[in-house]
Amino acid sequence: MKLSVRHTTRYDYETPVHFALQRVKLHPLDWPLQTVTDWQIEIDGGRIETSYRDHYGNHVDLVSVARGVQSVSITAAGTVETFDNAGVLGPVYGRAPLWHFEQHTAATQPGPKIKALADTMKSGQNEVENMHALSAAILEAVPYAAGHTAFGTPAEQAVEIGRGVCQDHANILIAAARHAGYPARYVSGYLMMNDRVDQDASHAWAEVHLNGLGWVGFDVSNGMCPDPRYIRVAIGRDAHDAAPIYGLRGGLGDETMIVSLQVQQ
Repeated sequence: MKLSVRHTTRYDYETPVHFALQRVKLHPLDWPLQTVTDWQIEIDGGRIETSYRDHYGNHVDLVSVARGVQSVSITAAGTVETFDNAGVLGPVYGRAPLWHFEQHTAATQPGPKIKALADTMKSGQNEVENMHALSAAILEAVPYAAGHTAFGTPAEQAVEIGRGVCQDHANILIAAARHAGYPARYVSGYLMMNDRVDQDASHAWAEVHLNGLGWVGFDVSNGMCPDPRYIRVAIGRDAHDAAPIYGLRGGLGDETMIVSLQVQQ
């Protein structure tokens, strides 16, 4: 399947910017499940200072915002060909060792509620079935609903709130899988929806390393493994590691962010 993406993030600042630097992870790479046909990053109101691969292998563009501007937009656009393998990425390894993805972070530290969710997996059963059962239990405990959590909400707190979005679902699954002894990681990317082209946010899911299969993706929010409608962009131990855009700014006043995203075949 060939997917076309155009993703624009616009920041408007209340006062002129003195200094701003953004770490941008919006450039997908070739993997067994996808081939990038073409891809561009365009900056209006700033420029790419340098590009590099981070310790997870993600493509990172370091963007500086021009001094004195009051708006900047970052647009990622291109075409990716995707392939169906039932969500199995396989035994694909990069710079970060497996044990690194067994370590909890502040966002994925399991508390009693996540540990109870992890107990829904039964020892001796098929590991893929176990992960699907865990995903279903998470979605039942934390139905999809926007506006109840924020970017920095820890996984355990999201379970306590009882509502969340794909970011929360991924962090919760990662926390529970690690508690059960599995390496797990966060994936940020795109999902082509069947009922719309325009979206207001990118997507996120989790990958768990299973015996005999390697890395396998699980999208809790949609109750499935990723299929050809998914594009992988960045990975990390949690949402912070794989955030599409993250940075800092010097100057007074507030800022607003508007996201425009189209994903289509």
